[in-house]
Amino acid sequence: MKSRKFRDIAFMLHRYIGLAVGLLTAFVGLTGSFLVFKPEIEQLLISQRVGRIVPQEQMVSIDTILETVKYAIANRPNLTFYSIRLPATVSSPYQADLFDANNQLIRLFIHPYTGEIINWNQADSSLERVILYLHYNLMLGKNGQILVGITGLLLFILCITGLILWPGWRKLITGFKIKWNAHPKRVNFDIHKVTGIVTAIFLACTAFTGFCWNFSDWTYPVIYAATFTPQPEEVTSKPLDNQQPLKLSQILKNSHQVFPNATTFSVTIPSKPEDAIYISKRQNHEHLFYGESGVYIDQYSGEVLQVVDSLKLSLADRIFSTFHYLHYGTFWGLGSRIFYIFVGLIPTILFVTSFVMYKYRKNKTKSQNAITKSPIV
Repeated sequence: MKSRKFRDIAFMLHRYIGLAVGLLTAFVGLTGSFLVFKPEIEQLLISQRVGRIVPQEQMVSIDTILETVKYAIANRPNLTFYSIRLPATVSSPYQADLFDANNQLIRLFIHPYTGEIINWNQADSSLERVILYLHYNLMLGKNGQILVGITGLLLFILCITGLILWPGWRKLITGFKIKWNAHPKRVNFDIHKVTGIVTAIFLACTAFTGFCWNFSDWTYPVIYAATFTPQPEEVTSKPLDNQQPLKLSQILKNSHQVFPNATTFSVTIPSKPEDAIYISKRQNHEHLFYGESGVYIDQYSGEVLQVVDSLKLSLADRIFSTFHYLHYGTFWGLGSRIFYIFVGLIPTILFVTSFVMYKYRKNKTKSQNAITKSPIV
């Protein structure tokens, strides 16, 4: 009896949560499918913006790039210089990221061999950024972020209740079988149960990690506390009297000594005298395009203040790192990323099939009520 009641509760949760947020989970899933290959799409769009860059003998230094960007924005105090992304290939430009007064991202693309600015655009209006914001907060700011985060939690509950209700627990082969020659009602149900069970774990992972990211102000401290991991302290530089910051080329050289075989992805630009410089690194074993390692360096002394090594993370930080693999599907390389495109499509299938099941049940209830109310002759 208790088992029956537990399943009834799971069924009610599954049905009504699915109907309430099904359309939104479908939208978030579809945009997520597009973002699986966001780095590659981003690089393709960049190459279209800047045109063909012919490799030459030597790239200009990052110090030259820094001065070029500072000169370009000298009369625009509303812009904050955030970072410089190094060329990904010999035919890629330097990329400078800036933010305006409205926190909108602006990107400058600079020729790696001449040091000239070849493109200046409002990055937040680009295709991949628009879809990213639609996926993350529906382009509704903080309120949209909260809504999508709650939707992620509800999708996680849908996955758990779906696993509980799956008929394959009674007979395994039944849970994976679709009777294509049966009544459309049965075919619809079979499609729902099979697509759901095949992707439930992956959908649950993307839903839960998305929820944690959207509510990171709450979830991250909880994870640090639950894993008995001290939260990292803010890393700062120590301004020295009558001493200018070191050149970025020297800062990079110091970072190479920490990770001699890693690829440098980007360098943050200090906006305050006490800011440390963070150099983002990608080691050979890392699968994320943006890298998982890095070095904090004092901008005046060049001292290494903190090292972020993906092989030596604390327990909480290993969990946060795993979030990226689970959310973007990079854990098995290209194969899992392709699979995640289809995972993102599944909420649409589940929503449509669940709505059809609801309509069938509603029509059946109406028919039974009509029979009950009809006069007996």
